[in-house]
Amino acid sequence: MSIADGIAKAAANVVKMEANTMQIFSRNPRGSGYKNYSADEVEKFQKIRKENHFGPLLAHAPYTMNLASAQEKVYEFACMVIREDIARMDALGIENIVFHPGSHTGIGAEAGVKNIIVGLNQAITGNESITVLLETMSGKGTEIGVTFEELKKIRDGVEHPERIGICLDTCHVFSAGYDIVNNLEGVLSEFDRVLGLELLKAIHLNDSMMPFGSHKDRHATIGSGEIGLEALLKVMEHPALRELPFYLETPLDDAGHRDEIQMLKEKLK
Repeated sequence: MSIADGIAKAAANVVKMEANTMQIFSRNPRGSGYKNYSADEVEKFQKIRKENHFGPLLAHAPYTMNLASAQEKVYEFACMVIREDIARMDALGIENIVFHPGSHTGIGAEAGVKNIIVGLNQAITGNESITVLLETMSGKGTEIGVTFEELKKIRDGVEHPERIGICLDTCHVFSAGYDIVNNLEGVLSEFDRVLGLELLKAIHLNDSMMPFGSHKDRHATIGSGEIGLEALLKVMEHPALRELPFYLETPLDDAGHRDEIQMLKEKLK
């Protein structure tokens, strides 16, 4: 959800959708600009959030940020964005901020991981309340984060691993080759073995337009894709996951998301 029109308005829209949490972009998702909010705007946002008992909120860093890049200007921009947005979202009391680890664009995964670690180290002081989440990725092109092992390497390498968690995207892991349809227990056991389920802080709940193991990132509305409604409901109902916050990133407008939320609530009764 964009907050270009105001973070209080975004929170009010969440209430209208009968949701109890939200994901916002920390700045323009496909650019570099961001809006400074007045004290009045922030107060209204916090009031709506408190009165409606919102769960943990999630900020999403822009897609233009590539913390794995070897190109100087691209990397400097990414370092600036992650540093600024961690501080800005922490000041708003947002519990988590998620980002796509990045693409190594030819320098190799090992070098890309090293760049991500350096970028996170210059951005995280260790004094924040916010948790920085690495997102599981589909593996298109030279993306980093397609395996749980790659995410572990990043977390293990930073100076403040206690401030790093994981956001699992159902579309991405399915496309990456983790079979959450036929072997959800096995996938979660593997996650727990490599990373530890205690590091899982958020779920991006998306169906997939593309087939299993395709390494392509194409979100579908819940139940209309290759994962299917039944498998996604099992994700939501799983004892290790059901208390986590879930965020829809399906290709719908606010009205469509409201309907999707209501449908999921009915199915989960």
